[in-house]
Amino acid sequence: MRVAIAGGGIGGLTLARALAERGIEADVYEQAGELREIGAAVALSANGVRELERLGLAGGLAAIATQPSSLCIRRGDDGTLICREPMGEGNVYPDAFGSAYYGVHRVPLLKLLAEGIDPGRVHLGHRVAEASEDGRLRFENGAEVTADVVVAADGVHSAVRRAIGFGGEAVFSGTVGYRGLVPVSKLPSLPEPGAIQFWAGPGRHLLHYPIDEGRTVNFLAVVRTAGWRSETWMEECDPSESAAAFRDWHPAVCEMITAVSESARWALHDHTPLERWHKGRIVLLGDAAHAMLPHQGQGANQTIEDAAALAAHLADGESAEPEAAFERYEAQRLSRTARVQAYSRRAVDLLHVDVQRFAERDRAFADLPADLAWIHGHDARGTAEADRHGSSAVHA
Repeated sequence: MRVAIAGGGIGGLTLARALAERGIEADVYEQAGELREIGAAVALSANGVRELERLGLAGGLAAIATQPSSLCIRRGDDGTLICREPMGEGNVYPDAFGSAYYGVHRVPLLKLLAEGIDPGRVHLGHRVAEASEDGRLRFENGAEVTADVVVAADGVHSAVRRAIGFGGEAVFSGTVGYRGLVPVSKLPSLPEPGAIQFWAGPGRHLLHYPIDEGRTVNFLAVVRTAGWRSETWMEECDPSESAAAFRDWHPAVCEMITAVSESARWALHDHTPLERWHKGRIVLLGDAAHAMLPHQGQGANQTIEDAAALAAHLADGESAEPEAAFERYEAQRLSRTARVQAYSRRAVDLLHVDVQRFAERDRAFADLPADLAWIHGHDARGTAEADRHGSSAVHA
């Protein structure tokens, strides 16, 4: 089976490794001149980590990643603790879900994933110009390839998805994000710097978690906005813009936002769920299929789940007729990713409520352990294996 993967991010590289484990070699075509991803860091929950560990990456991942001590939700203005769930301390989270929760910088993660792939099968500087349902890809550099299976793993603004007319363009969420990396030494007012924390307030929130063995905090500050007029999904801006949005908040939040010397605003988009993810020999994966808002920390994790499931189903398929494998993959993944998308939207609505609804918000966050269970406890590869053996289990 000849497999071409458009996109050398977390999803594309995870899929290439998962396929190689099953004896299927895949070529990865990445538009950039090096393996990199937008955004500084990524949160990996147990449902994603367990799949990477199955690919032999447990030791390498633990060496480059950081476990948060707990998950906290706080009021943005005065830092009042709304709820706290232990995680890394006492191994509460790994004991509950079978794998750790990690914060990790994207660059070392991509390098770790690429280490197990034949370098000759990773093709940089290949931006998709055209794609067709018969498995042909043409790139802006003039190269062309034909494969039995083409996987669109090229992100929320997928060129492959557009080229074959899937429709359902990414939808602006009405929120923009400001990202940054800050040394913990610059955050003297930050309570529990080793935790993953949400600071919630009317029309805005800030999320942060530790990376780099706890020496650095990665943050995402999210603000409601009336609209997005730019033709691009990212614009440079003055750091004072984000600082002004959180001007009256807890000192730790203000310290974090004002510590960055350069800033950009990112338009946050997601997709309306599709009824299917394949056309002909082309199939969608990750953000190309189901871009979601970052407020459940599930973008990368759902992409990793996709890769584990698709690899399992393709291993049972035939190169001449991949459609049956695609349909099994969709049957497993469509409803789950749509549900996670919905919860990600719900999370930002709760985080941004007005003062009059604070009590309602706080009651909703009391259900946090149940939300973590169905999201973080999922076993994508195990579900795929059950499908292969005719199990009638219902998928979450």
